[in-house]
Amino acid sequence: MKEIYTSTRNSSKAFTPKQAILKGIADDGGLYVYDGLDNLRLPLEDMMQMDYMQMAETILHMLLPDFSDEEVKRCVNDAYAGKFRNEDITPLHMVDDEAILELFHGPTCAFKDVGLRMLPQLMRVSLETHTDENVMILTATSGDTGKAALEGFKDVPRTGITVFYPDAGVSNIQKLQMVTTTGNNTCVCAIKGNFDDAQSNVKKIFNNQALSDELAKQHVTLSSANSINIGRLIPQIVYYIFAYKEMVKNNKIKFGEEINYCVPTGNYGNVLAGYYAKCMGLPVHKFIVASNANNVLFDFLKDGVYDRNRPFYKTISPSMDILISSNLERLLYYKSGKDAAYIASLMKDLETKGSYQVKEEIFESVKADFTGGYCDDEACAQAIKEMYEQHGYVMDPHTAVAYKVMKDYEKEDSEHKCVLLSTASPYKFAPAVYEAIFGKGDEDEFACMKQLEEKTGAQIPAPLKELSTMEIRHNALVDKDDMEAFVQKTVEEMFHD
Repeated sequence: MKEIYTSTRNSSKAFTPKQAILKGIADDGGLYVYDGLDNLRLPLEDMMQMDYMQMAETILHMLLPDFSDEEVKRCVNDAYAGKFRNEDITPLHMVDDEAILELFHGPTCAFKDVGLRMLPQLMRVSLETHTDENVMILTATSGDTGKAALEGFKDVPRTGITVFYPDAGVSNIQKLQMVTTTGNNTCVCAIKGNFDDAQSNVKKIFNNQALSDELAKQHVTLSSANSINIGRLIPQIVYYIFAYKEMVKNNKIKFGEEINYCVPTGNYGNVLAGYYAKCMGLPVHKFIVASNANNVLFDFLKDGVYDRNRPFYKTISPSMDILISSNLERLLYYKSGKDAAYIASLMKDLETKGSYQVKEEIFESVKADFTGGYCDDEACAQAIKEMYEQHGYVMDPHTAVAYKVMKDYEKEDSEHKCVLLSTASPYKFAPAVYEAIFGKGDEDEFACMKQLEEKTGAQIPAPLKELSTMEIRHNALVDKDDMEAFVQKTVEEMFHD
């Protein structure tokens, strides 16, 4: 048994990959990390000849060594084969000279599909060695994770899933995607609060030992589908390598040449997956972290102080409306020389004071790999308009934030080619996109989607088009302090009724 994963806050106890995936978050509140990450080396030259699914198998073998060859192959096939609208899974789209990695061709039209098609497969295989256990997946979402997780875990045996989302903090399309979800093991609940409230309370539920003990008597374990679960994060490494291969294949770069990636970021999971790829040998010069008006990450990358004590803004890029970026904890663990006690103290400061400052040497190491930028709603709308008018390409607001930040950074670095990660279909945010390009559209969201399609020629993805006729199945709304009681009730109904 390969016990290679430890907590960011306590490295004295090790777990197998399967154990880490099933638990999701460590008992001490830390996140699972692979200590030997910097000893792994990608077979990069060989991977330049692989398709996406072969790359995925290679990455899973490297980071999940307790999965057999047959298990890995089954997981990859069940996750991806025939499940994405493009056979490349995450195609690299050249818009004139701009390289855009489209991550939204999965069932829910957002980048979360890449990880959340895979995680349920990994969890199902992991459960096979725990014969009497059931798993309740708890997830907080700022919009996209929720639906992707619901679709991934829908009707998976011995699992249930409960998704919490901020009642007024997602787009109407994102909400409809969630509340129309079918399946006998799915539950969706709005909370009176923002995403950070949802995320913080989900973590508190995980860390409630009395609740865990009570659920254990019922043979139920809690786990997570957020990128705090290492089984969700690992599959996202693949598309960074795939993008690099496509850049080489299209003669945009030579093999071995360093490139930049610009990533719209809220919870830091997406960009962290790229950092994992770099640690394993992918030639990356800089990761450009793009934030909206909730620019806590921009400020951190500027001065080494993480401070969530600031106004919370609701923006037209709602999936980035986050002030607590959980996955930054994993990055700081590696950058601190794997000093779990130090990370535990930083996270305690974040919890009690709402801020922390990292040591100068850690900050300098972070800056060697990451830089940041941000833009407000006005600049975001302008970026959408510019991209359409200059290139005929329609971007969603999150991608537009990254595009603006990328263009700003190019003034500092014109030497390295950059790949822009596009994280969602523009049709998930049709009113904001339409207004940015053409002015105010129809107030009805679906009519507005149709207007956008007619004027731009960009097709509405089928999973979004059919939402208007689907039955609403989930109407729950609770106060943020009542989430634990809601989970207990849901476990009872789902596994014992």
